[in-house]
Amino acid sequence: MWRLWHEKPLGVVGLVIVLALFFTGIFAPWLAPEKGTVDSPGYNIIHLADRFTPPSPEYPLGTDQLGRDVLSRIIYGARLSMIVAVVGTLINTVVSTVLGMACAYFGGWFDIIVQRFVDAWVCFPGLVLLITLMSIVGPGLVNLLLILGISGGIYSTRFKRSLVFAIKENQYVYASEALGATSGRVMLRHLLPNIMPMIIVIYSMNMGGTILFEASLSFLGLGLPPPNPSWGGMISGEGRANMLLAPWMMFWPGLVLSLVVFGINMLGDALRDLLDPRLRGGVGGLGTFGSGKARKALDKKLAKAGRSAK
Repeated sequence: MWRLWHEKPLGVVGLVIVLALFFTGIFAPWLAPEKGTVDSPGYNIIHLADRFTPPSPEYPLGTDQLGRDVLSRIIYGARLSMIVAVVGTLINTVVSTVLGMACAYFGGWFDIIVQRFVDAWVCFPGLVLLITLMSIVGPGLVNLLLILGISGGIYSTRFKRSLVFAIKENQYVYASEALGATSGRVMLRHLLPNIMPMIIVIYSMNMGGTILFEASLSFLGLGLPPPNPSWGGMISGEGRANMLLAPWMMFWPGLVLSLVVFGINMLGDALRDLLDPRLRGGVGGLGTFGSGKARKALDKKLAKAGRSAK
């Protein structure tokens, strides 16, 4: 956290946006102006007399074609985006890590068969494949999470496989196998911990893409069915049809979606720079000794030793 704060200001901005997304999603029923009830949640309270009301003190972001408060729907939509980002990306990471580690460790015919299946899978454009799968299984949150997670996991298998290839030839892996460790123990105790920093980085960077895919499917009518508040669904349908009459129906969900994806990408880039050992400088992290008090302290130590730091 100290390095993130001092070295990656955009990463800090991304962290703030991600924390705001999580806070809004968790406390949506208390933050939304329209409180609602169990049978009539706040995102679906209809006020037909207030249809297409522009932003006002009563409705800060205006209302839609049914008089529903746009701000309340955006706040409840943050909960859906949070669930998709966390659970969908988690399934993605588990699938890709298990397949990638198994292919790299066992090799042989198992690796060949799985990689040819991956080759066939990645031949299809990602969004087209998701549209086809969602058309088959039907809309729904569980179906959406499984399709996003499994499909994205198959796409990411090769990168996890390449990470394990670079580690499995180390001497401590051979020593563990010589002592009788099972394949599962070797992968869990030696391979997985060594690739965990990169898995964390990839997880954080994939969250934004998962949210975008969910928004794209909802925009096409293949995500959660109405009246569930999805940012992509709010942009589509009536929002697009009434964009000239009530532009706020598309503007605010699109702005929030863009900010969230931007924040997640900035945080992911910062974590990659901080955690990936291949991107570290010769004397620690990126810029850790390059500026500020840390640089001055290093200069003093080198001066005492009779050397100068350039």
